[in-house]
Amino acid sequence: MKSLTVRADNDLAPLPKARIKGKQHNAPSFDVRAALYGVLGIDLTQIHGLGPSLALKLISECGTDLRAWKSAEHFTSWLCLAPGNKISGGKLLFSRTRRSSSRAAALLRLAAVTIGRSDTALGAFYRRLSARIGKQKAVTATARKVAVLFYNTVQHGMTYQDQGAAAYDEQHRQRMLSNLQRRAKTFGFALAPIPEPAAVS
Repeated sequence: MKSLTVRADNDLAPLPKARIKGKQHNAPSFDVRAALYGVLGIDLTQIHGLGPSLALKLISECGTDLRAWKSAEHFTSWLCLAPGNKISGGKLLFSRTRRSSSRAAALLRLAAVTIGRSDTALGAFYRRLSARIGKQKAVTATARKVAVLFYNTVQHGMTYQDQGAAAYDEQHRQRMLSNLQRRAKTFGFALAPIPEPAAVS
């Protein structure tokens, strides 16, 4: 890790506050988070589900330069986390992800399972999909979202900020209401506005 560190200390902003407190089991003897920050100039552990050890394993699998993939969509397709649509005669026959023995994909699925127990936007996304389409597909879909965040963070220096589970649930609710209003309008109807909940004194 020291040989990979090419950034001078004065070129880096201070390391952000650790999101995960305490040392993980079977963690390396050195400060993985600080070492990765010295190599990448970004803190991958700010992404929910990515602890220091898992982030280090992902970097070892994918590298520090992701220009081999033109976009996050290409990256998730390489990981076999994106749906592979089977189309014949202009019709979609089925859509499912391809099987893969990729270690990086397995690590991202592990991160997705961890996220499912968190009070975050990604956690709310996982739980909503798990209830609707099943746990296995929810793990894959959440792993794909984490892969997109990983790609954008490493390749474009994106700073990840979680909006929280409550904000995600409200956003999903507003999107559902908007879809219902649009569908009602196509049939010539208009939905009555939903009254605000009464204040509790």
